[in-house]
Amino acid sequence: MNLSRRTLLRASAAGTAGLLAGPQLLSTSATAATAPTATATAAAFVDSYQTNITANLTAETNAAVRILTGMNQVWSTGTAWNTGTVLDHAFLRANVRYCVKTTHERTEAEAARAFVVDRQHQSYSVIAGLGPLADVYKAGALAVTGITSAPATTPATTISDAVPAGAPAGSALGAGSTSSALGKVVTLVNTLRGNYSSGNPSKFSYQYPRPWRMNADSEIVPTGEVDAFGYPVYESDTIVVPQLLRQRSTNPAEDGGYVSGHTNALYLASIALAYAVPERFQEMITAAYDLAETRIIAGMHSPADVIGGRILGTALAAAILGDAANATLKAEARAQALAYFQAQVGGDLFAYAHSSITSDGYADRARNAAIVKPKQTYGLPRTRNRAAFTVPKGAEVLLETRLPYLDAAQRREVLRTTGLAAGNPLLDGGEQWGRLDLFTAADGYAAFDATVAVSLDATAGGFSAADTWRNDIEGRGGLIKLGTGELTLAGDNEYQGGTTIAEGTVVAAAKNALGSGDVTVTGGTLRLAAEKVHVGGELRLRAGTLAATVRPHGAAPLTVHEEATIGAGTVLEIAVTADKKFDKAVPVLKARKIRGRFAKVVVTTPGYQAELIHQNDTVTVRLRKA
Repeated sequence: MNLSRRTLLRASAAGTAGLLAGPQLLSTSATAATAPTATATAAAFVDSYQTNITANLTAETNAAVRILTGMNQVWSTGTAWNTGTVLDHAFLRANVRYCVKTTHERTEAEAARAFVVDRQHQSYSVIAGLGPLADVYKAGALAVTGITSAPATTPATTISDAVPAGAPAGSALGAGSTSSALGKVVTLVNTLRGNYSSGNPSKFSYQYPRPWRMNADSEIVPTGEVDAFGYPVYESDTIVVPQLLRQRSTNPAEDGGYVSGHTNALYLASIALAYAVPERFQEMITAAYDLAETRIIAGMHSPADVIGGRILGTALAAAILGDAANATLKAEARAQALAYFQAQVGGDLFAYAHSSITSDGYADRARNAAIVKPKQTYGLPRTRNRAAFTVPKGAEVLLETRLPYLDAAQRREVLRTTGLAAGNPLLDGGEQWGRLDLFTAADGYAAFDATVAVSLDATAGGFSAADTWRNDIEGRGGLIKLGTGELTLAGDNEYQGGTTIAEGTVVAAAKNALGSGDVTVTGGTLRLAAEKVHVGGELRLRAGTLAATVRPHGAAPLTVHEEATIGAGTVLEIAVTADKKFDKAVPVLKARKIRGRFAKVVVTTPGYQAELIHQNDTVTVRLRKA
């Protein structure tokens, strides 16, 4: 496929309106001569993303087409928009049937929302991911939209977003005005959505039809009729939202489904805002998944289209953020967003960014996970591919502000250990960009395959001062905590290489937060935030502090499978849960055997005093009101 083929495709559109031929069904070994193919010697996407222009329509000439070649496993492009070949019948049939089911079961509210997202500037739609900061952002960026609701029926004409009457002077669509108080942030969003970020070259290249032009078996069957609006009618079971019937293209050769342009744009804008406002990183990623789903609800796109849009948007975001030409801009955008929001809301920005439950559609992390996980593959049939995941070159920049205390190699390891499993042919395509899981990566490592040393600085602020890793961490390696900051481990962890706290604080927020190995404290603090924390190996308290909360009649907050050794300078810090009288000593630490003694006990809850009692296998404290 080359520029002359693009001309052929466009020229053929006018002459194919009466064709009745649909895609031929072949085995998965079939390959069309014109299908985009990847090249083994091609430059990495981040080094060649600027080839993504409409003059380049092959995998050899266009880096975007190349990273999307997973589509070649299920679909082969024909010489015209309706002569492609289905290579994997089960995959593409499931793809279209998802559309059929979704569009038949959608509610009126879902249809109205799908209309709004379709017609609204995508860079404005994603602002919802900022939650409590959304209105603050809109005011500072002078971001507005003219699309706030859906009409009751099909509009008489097409509808486009426009600055509404009465908007503040200088207001702009999308992310806002580049001359506003958040102008650098707006410019970052616009730059990610710049000259090389279109999904159109891929649409022209792959020529995979939209679902409303196919039936439930992925066949294109025109009926020869036109609807009330003059559009050709296809034997399709996908129902387009009535309000969007006039918004459909009449030129199928330039209106391919793969990839979804809206989805590409939604991810580009979301990742740009996630970079500038990492306090809402995971929520911004959730918003991209959530809003992209409306493309399927609308009847405009299929899961494959949306997955392709996500792959393209993610790769483009990494390439543009990693481009040395944008180094100053991205730093300025992050600094501007931080300063602006802190000035507007004061205090702890992260706390404010998560302060609203009722008005924040992405406030609940468990609900966010439930939104994201099914949409990563849409449950489409899997292959037997079990290829290891190699993180694409340059992808680590996507976590640069979310995990600022890690170096580039460490962020790549986070992406690798949290990557999606192989088996979805679209995700397994060129460079495996589709296997990135940014939602999970925001919660830190999922495995320590070697010992990880991490340093947080309490004076640096934000995530550099304190962060939480929520993933369940496995692997042979261990953790060394350095720096004065605080790291909270909240997963059900099984890593075997042990935990060493040399500086700062490690908070154990789950029973198995500390993994299955030994725990050594040579300085800093081990704080127990779960009711019961278990050490799978030995406990060595050589220096520093063990901090625990005790409850009347409660079990020991820390149990050790093997021996516990307490150094002479180690301090036990106790907090009390309730203003109650403790009528007997309560356990703090229980091990197979305990050697040594705490130097002293400090009670941080006002009004209490404590007496330490060391026994062979237990340390208890007797508490009394001061």
